[in-house]
Amino acid sequence: MLGRTVSHYRIVDRLGEGGMGVVYRAEDTKLGREVAIKFLHSGPMITDEIRERFVTEARAAAALNHPNIATIHGIGEDGDDTFIVMELVEGESLKSLVDTEALDPDQILDLALEIAEGLAAAHDKGIVHRDIKSANIMVLPDGRAKILDFGLAKMEGGTMVTTMGMSMGTVAYMSPEQARGEHVDHRTDIWAYGVVLYEMLTGRMPFPGAYEQSVMYAIFNEEPKPLGGTAETAALYAPILRRLLAKDSEDRYASMHDVIADLKSAQRGAVISSTDAAAVTLDSASETTIAVLPFSDMSREKDQEYFCDGITEELIDALSQVDQWRVVSRTSTFAFKGKDVELAELGSKLKASHVLEGSLRKAASRVRITTRLTGVSDGLQLWSEKYDGELDDIFEIQDEIAHAVLEKLKVSFADGGVPEKLAKRTTENMEAYQLYLQARFHMNKRTVPDLLKAIEFCEEAIAQDGTFAQPHAGIADALVLLAVQGAEMPKEAMPRAKTEAKAALAADESLAEAHTSLGTVLASYDWNRPDAEQAFFRAMELNPNYATAHHWYGLWCLLPEGRFDEAIDQLRVASELDPMSLALKAGLGWVHYLARSYDKAEADLRDMLAEHPDFVMAHDILGQTLLQMGRTDEAIEELERSTQLSDRRTLSLSLLAYMYSIDQQGGQAFMLRNELEGRQAMGYVSTYDMALVQC
Repeated sequence: MLGRTVSHYRIVDRLGEGGMGVVYRAEDTKLGREVAIKFLHSGPMITDEIRERFVTEARAAAALNHPNIATIHGIGEDGDDTFIVMELVEGESLKSLVDTEALDPDQILDLALEIAEGLAAAHDKGIVHRDIKSANIMVLPDGRAKILDFGLAKMEGGTMVTTMGMSMGTVAYMSPEQARGEHVDHRTDIWAYGVVLYEMLTGRMPFPGAYEQSVMYAIFNEEPKPLGGTAETAALYAPILRRLLAKDSEDRYASMHDVIADLKSAQRGAVISSTDAAAVTLDSASETTIAVLPFSDMSREKDQEYFCDGITEELIDALSQVDQWRVVSRTSTFAFKGKDVELAELGSKLKASHVLEGSLRKAASRVRITTRLTGVSDGLQLWSEKYDGELDDIFEIQDEIAHAVLEKLKVSFADGGVPEKLAKRTTENMEAYQLYLQARFHMNKRTVPDLLKAIEFCEEAIAQDGTFAQPHAGIADALVLLAVQGAEMPKEAMPRAKTEAKAALAADESLAEAHTSLGTVLASYDWNRPDAEQAFFRAMELNPNYATAHHWYGLWCLLPEGRFDEAIDQLRVASELDPMSLALKAGLGWVHYLARSYDKAEADLRDMLAEHPDFVMAHDILGQTLLQMGRTDEAIEELERSTQLSDRRTLSLSLLAYMYSIDQQGGQAFMLRNELEGRQAMGYVSTYDMALVQC
């Protein structure tokens, strides 16, 4: 290409390459000036329609005339090549500048205003850039900013042509709606502008990740880390960033002109007028972690344990809707059920800043709920209240409690208000609701008899209210767990679980649990991981605090594909939400084992067993790890212990038989094989277990 003349442009040098094309420095032989030429990539992805739209939209962008936008001089075609002729902008990319030095406050504000003014001018003409990022912004030697690549933008009503060949860097600037492939407008540029502003202020990305999917997860679910730096910087910019980076496009600034107004207020050191000062800012949101402890049953007959547990879980679900904080998972908080534990120990083990606890007394159709909210760091009681009402008012009482917590912790939402309803309610039938609470009570025990009992209660709840979504999700969860435990044949349990999950979603698409169960079936039984991944993403988007979604996504989607680092990331997120979960701790050991990081697996599992010596899964995984390390005697000891603790469950028996065979203990292996074959004759034993004993 170098030395070639296209029209009256002589190609001099290659400047770089992006998702849509290659850029060259060229000499305009007619006007005697240097220009930049971008050639559109060729290939089957570039259809005639895309090429035509590309030319049409680039012509529209050529009408932009603004000092902070690189000018487009013309568009041309040379044989099969389509190209744009642009102003050659000399300087350094903002990306390079941010990566090599810390920008001073005045420089940041000047650049932020210039970039905002360029975007405002484009939006006023109905042109959306769609690929705003620091690499597409040049800083001239005199310090001015120029936005590049408006020739690859999209006019309102046009066709997207900029997603092909998207790089990792581009994904990091995508708005949530753009990452989901939905329709976008100028507010996607406003989001990307917020990412660039955060990057200038901190030198890092607001939504980091080692992989594209982890970046997208952060975009959907996480809040940026605090800005750091001076208190003045945080006070001026955190409220602006909060509106720029609102997950819902409706909650962002309406236009770049509003952004410019707030930046100019910041320039004057004034209070930012268009931002709710009472809202939790980026610098304090991440400090709040709520642990809702199991409510105590104060009823005379002590027969309301299921109801107390259900109320606790409903409050956990309600408070999980607040994305400014973290809510500790049920598994971890219920580890302290009925135990007298010091507040400091609770805070340390659950990594919680606040504890919500309470009691429930039920008599006939009336309930009294007493609650209190306590700060862990100082032990001060922030609030307490008693609620009396009819059983039919339970949803309203749950909402009142959740709203009171929000009020005491001074949390407001992006639109300045709080949702009218926080507690999930998909039935008004109180009998169906109580049946469902009993189902959850049994489900959480995780034993085979309790899971079967949970299914019965869910079926009864559905019989009372056929539109009640949550019991369908409960059945799906129970069937998945039964299949995973080897208690039900997967070919019977998994298709029904899929049907029940879809029934739940048909009644209420917003149930994270149903999306998670559906994703598990799609990944582990249908082997349809692309659709499974989307189901898990939707679950995590709906409830970022749902640890099971992160856990099962890591184990069923990422791990089988050998995406070990991503799987570890997901399990660590789940562990943050559910710090007392033994299954999650063992799961990390399992990932290290499959990644052949045997030393890490052994260290994790031994640390865990030092604190929880009777956890069967950890003994199973440690035994397999030691076998791969050539320590067969120790491996057999672990599996013998597992077999004893688990009352001779089939997986432990089959693993032990396999190890006996390797250790030339044929007689022992033969006895275990006979035992498993006997069990197979009476009921279901997985083919994996039977394959192990044939080795």
